[in-house]
Amino acid sequence: MSVVDNAVYVDGHRAREPESLDQTVETLRDCGPGNSFCWIGMLRPTPEDVDEVATEFGLHALAVEDTVHAHQRPKLERYGDTEFVVLRPARYVDAEEEIELGEVHLFLGPDFVVTVRHAEEPNLADVRKRLEDDPDLLSHGPMAVLYAILDRVVDDYGPVLEGLQDDIDQIEVQVFEGDPKVSRRIYQLSREVIDFQRAVEPLADIFSELRDRFGKTGQAPDLELRRMLRDVQDHATRVRERTENFRDLLTNILTVNSTLVAQRQNEEMTRLTEAGYVQNEQMKKVSSWAAIAFAPSLVAGIYGMNFTHMPELDWRFGYPFAFGLMLLTALVLYGLFKRRGWL
Repeated sequence: MSVVDNAVYVDGHRAREPESLDQTVETLRDCGPGNSFCWIGMLRPTPEDVDEVATEFGLHALAVEDTVHAHQRPKLERYGDTEFVVLRPARYVDAEEEIELGEVHLFLGPDFVVTVRHAEEPNLADVRKRLEDDPDLLSHGPMAVLYAILDRVVDDYGPVLEGLQDDIDQIEVQVFEGDPKVSRRIYQLSREVIDFQRAVEPLADIFSELRDRFGKTGQAPDLELRRMLRDVQDHATRVRERTENFRDLLTNILTVNSTLVAQRQNEEMTRLTEAGYVQNEQMKKVSSWAAIAFAPSLVAGIYGMNFTHMPELDWRFGYPFAFGLMLLTALVLYGLFKRRGWL
């Protein structure tokens, strides 16, 4: 089986380590009713492994189905005297600048805890060691295990928030520097924040439900767990608020980026329009001077053909007439273009 740890605890101390589920159940029976419970930790179990555990502890079929298929939203459901809890731990992968979400399922009965991890993180071995080092806390039973795992999951959200804050700070710099790739990064980070928010928001309902259940009996252990749970709930509330602020901030950044992009496009269009206007004015001048130069060249070309039978060829004033015609034509064209503002 995919069992990574299996132990029976009596009065907050690790008493035995059964080698199989059958031995675990028998050990609990030998210990009798009282302050004893077992904690079975599983990593990526097969459907057959989950079914075997469900048979031994009488787990509800709907909860077992959720565990087998995974990909559940955080929630707390009660089936008889068994609590079924789904948590979505998260960690920030700095090398890839993205959030990696895991999934942990917990079955909590009067005398047993079954934790099912569908990812390597978080490492519940650290949580187990913390509880075993604090027998007073562990003596509270299965609910103490739930508290410790909740505390670990919420604490791990801290580095995720810091990673998101660094990414947002970098994006703000990219936006005002005009990086063309920043729009894609804003969208990708927004999707990650939304996914993270979906993992965090349902915790409020889970904490509220657990706090009410812990306080029903009025016993000291339950009251103590309720106090500790309130502290974890405060941390989760701060995480949720910061996540909502990140989402709003990214929406504002995207709006600012769109405005800056539109502004740059307008400035570019204005610059191109001005450049086109200047180029058009220059073309007018070039065309005007070309026309002025073409008229005398036309007259000179005609009179330069030297045909035998040609008007004014043998006339005494033929040359001055041709030269005057060229000058007059140039002056007329110059005056016309000047009047139109082309020169």
